[in-house]
Amino acid sequence: VRLIKYLIVAQPVGSGLLQKIRPDRHTEIVQAAPQSEFAKYFPRPERVIRKRFESGALCFSALVNNEFAGFIWLRSNEYQEDEVRCTYVLQAPHTSVWDFDVYIEPKFRLSRTLARLWQAVDRHLKEQGVNWTFSRISAFNPESLAAHAKLGIVECYSAVFLLVGKLQLSLLPQRPYVHVSLSDKRRPVLRLDPPSPRH
Repeated sequence: VRLIKYLIVAQPVGSGLLQKIRPDRHTEIVQAAPQSEFAKYFPRPERVIRKRFESGALCFSALVNNEFAGFIWLRSNEYQEDEVRCTYVLQAPHTSVWDFDVYIEPKFRLSRTLARLWQAVDRHLKEQGVNWTFSRISAFNPESLAAHAKLGIVECYSAVFLLVGKLQLSLLPQRPYVHVSLSDKRRPVLRLDPPSPRH
């Protein structure tokens, strides 16, 4: 039995909060490709990484002295949740994206690697005309909530999932409000509208 509560948040792009971070000549932020040499160090199964690239997801990676230090993944249009059965659909796909699996190698977590990685992603999204990036955070993870708060997040929705074996009961903030599923063929859909007015 598992109880999961997610907060769906939107982070503003181009807010200026990340622009004060100084560049570091030892840190390089690159857009990864399936054939990137450093991709073999990604801390995820090869099949998972392959599936992400095949789905059109973008991966921005941080390299410190040419050593893999972390990544952030972006998805347009929609995202299939991988921890529970749920699909997030972006209602403004031209001005919003979904970010997921933000990861930094343990040895770099006390540095500004994550901030520099986010800075590069923020600049890329701004150039593409994106205003918001959505993500989900566990309501039971205060550290992650605090870290995101520094980036100016706006809480948009919350959803609760009760898992008992193969049974999943979903309590959602929009229709159908209550959803029951026994397999991956039945996934509730959350349609995400950008915050309004923009903060």
